[in-house]
Amino acid sequence: MGSGIVRVIGWVVAFLVGAFYGTAATVGHAFRVGVVPLGLILGTIGCAGLLIALRTLTQDRVNAIAGGLGIIGATYLFSQVGPGGSAIVAAATPDTEWIAIAWTFVGPILLALVAFWPNVSTLRVQPADGS
Repeated sequence: MGSGIVRVIGWVVAFLVGAFYGTAATVGHAFRVGVVPLGLILGTIGCAGLLIALRTLTQDRVNAIAGGLGIIGATYLFSQVGPGGSAIVAAATPDTEWIAIAWTFVGPILLALVAFWPNVSTLRVQPADGS
């Protein structure tokens, strides 16, 4: 098996794992304890941790992009109304509408931050004396 096939398989796995995380976070993002949006906080932390791990462990931005696209795709898919008229994610009330709106933007923001963050491991340290 060539290196190219292994990379493509890694991208597919990253997409599927991202879709799994995105599904779990989309279903649970509206959970609140009092006024604290615990589901949104835990979903954001979990998805951020996944994308950071994909980028760090593989040293490949494309893996983080694939995982982020999985999160975004699952968020989109499970936020739609099904053919029978039911939805997996409950409709937001005026009191909780901001949570759903925030969750809509979390996936793309995390994808952009993690995938396009500069690679600081290749930066050289400049001497303090200017030489």
